[in-house]
Order: sequence, then structure tokens, then C-alpha cells
Amino acid sequence: MLLGVDAGGTRTRAQCADPAGRVIGTGTGGPGNALGVRPADLVRHLSEAIGAAVPEGRRSRVTAVAGGFAGGGPGRGRDNATACLAEALSVLGIEAAAVEVYGDCEVAFASGPGAPADGLVLIAGTGSTAARVAGRRAVRLVDGHGWLTGDEGSGFWLGREALRAAVRALDGRGPRGPLVQRVLAQVAPGHPLDVRPSPLALIRLRDAVADWTYSRPPAALAGLCPLVTDAAAAGDPAARSLLDRAAGELAGKVAALDPRPGELLVTTGGLLAPGGPLAGRLAACLAPAGLRIESVPDGGAGAVALAALLTHREH
Repeated sequence: MLLGVDAGGTRTRAQCADPAGRVIGTGTGGPGNALGVRPADLVRHLSEAIGAAVPEGRRSRVTAVAGGFAGGGPGRGRDNATACLAEALSVLGIEAAAVEVYGDCEVAFASGPGAPADGLVLIAGTGSTAARVAGRRAVRLVDGHGWLTGDEGSGFWLGREALRAAVRALDGRGPRGPLVQRVLAQVAPGHPLDVRPSPLALIRLRDAVADWTYSRPPAALAGLCPLVTDAAAAGDPAARSLLDRAAGELAGKVAALDPRPGELLVTTGGLLAPGGPLAGRLAACLAPAGLRIESVPDGGAGAVALAALLTHREH
């Protein structure tokens, strides 16, 4: 039996597969960022996902485990991921002969057609990062710096920019269009933005927005991202402009990797997966580069493929 784990910033997914790679069980758990989630919580989220994916009676048959983690690159993140994955497997009674930890870029790239070994990968979900992969390992990373110093074009970034548009509108520094109305309705329900709000109503609205913003972890801003895509679909110019900017930021990450014409680019994450709201915009931005773009749902298939390669390596 093979076990693949794709631990991202929003959720952890696990897939159990037979030796031919056919998935026979799946499970999900909470966030799996190896740098942003407390170890005890990460172990719990991994245990939930893996426990649901692998029936108790089959756990002794798992021979190889590949886990891809957001924040799981070389250094402290990989150390955290390795320790937490080992503990979760121990809790569940899984004693695989081969266990390997990868970054989320590596399992995402391996999810491309034929489990490729070399090329480019771009992830845009809660956060965003790009990488050049060689020999199935990331040899160069762009972004993935987190909510405070990077992740432009991600779900967090779109949510933050939408919230900024709302507070600017409250100040009279920006339009009060459909996007702003949607944001305020979610973060400050019961405080509608009237055409001519009274000074007291405006103060209460500002306070409600501030309370919502600073009472939550920063990554919660990614929850506002769907408001941007919905407003854009409804024709709001401000929302469409934000999506255009996001696609430009993501294209800039790929450009920083010095892409070559004809090179494979695997894209994934909620914003770039098949049918994602930025997939078409990104393709248009990257058209001059002549890349072969393949969009995949997540890194689950890649994690299973890497687990299969571990089995071959053991033999």
C-alpha cells in the first residue's frame, strides 16, 4: 500500500493507493503548513487525514509514505514536517519501510502528467509560491514568504486587497462598488454602508471592520477571496482589476525562474486548479513565454507517485 499526503495552508489531504497507484481511500484534516501550524495541531491534522484514508485493518500493509508540506522546504520546516509525520504514523500504527518529506511544490509538480522530474511549478491557494524542479526536488524557490512579506497573487493577498478597498471606501478614498459592499456585508454585518452615513454610523462601521480584521489570524483574510471572484463575475471593475493584478504577480514569479520555451509548468491551488478563477488570466500573461501549462487539482496524485518511487528505490 502507498500513502501520499498533501499538507497545505488550508487543509491536509491524504490518499491511500494500491501498488498500481489506484486510490482506494482518502481523508482530510486541518491546515498542514509545517512552519505556521503548532506541532501538536499538525500531528492531529495529519492523523485525521491519514486515519480516514487508510482503514485500520490495512495500516500494517503501508510500505511507503510521501508527504508534501507547505513550509516543508529544507531547514526548520522540513524538520518539523518530518517529526510530525513520524509521530502521526506512529499514533496510527503505520510502520512504513520508506518515509520521505517533500515541499508542497515538489508533490504538486509530481502531480503533472507522467509524474515529471524536471520543470516549473506554481501554486496559488491560501499562499503562493513558484519553483524550478530538477530531479523531483525544488532547486530554486520564488516567494512562499508568507502573509506579511510575500504571497502576492494568493487567496490571502486577494482577501487583504479586498479589505483594503473597503476601508479606503470608508475613508472616501475609493469607490463603494459591489466588491466593497460584499466585503462589508461579511465583515461588518448589521452595519450597512449607506449613501450618506452619519458620522456615528461611520465610526461604528470602521470599528466593526477593525474588530473583524484584528481578532483573526492573518490567513483568515483568504476567506474573503471568493467575494472578489464573485464580484468580478458580476462585472465589478474593481474586482476584475484585482484578479488581473493577481495574475500579473503570479506570472512575475514564473518569470523569475528564467523559463524556457516549451518547458513544462504545472499549476495548482484553489486559484489555478482546473477551472480556477486565475487560470485563464495567468495563461494569457504567460503566452509569450511559450510554456506547456498543465493544471492539476492538488498535490495528492504527486505524493502517491513519489511514494511509489520510494518503493522502487527500496527494492
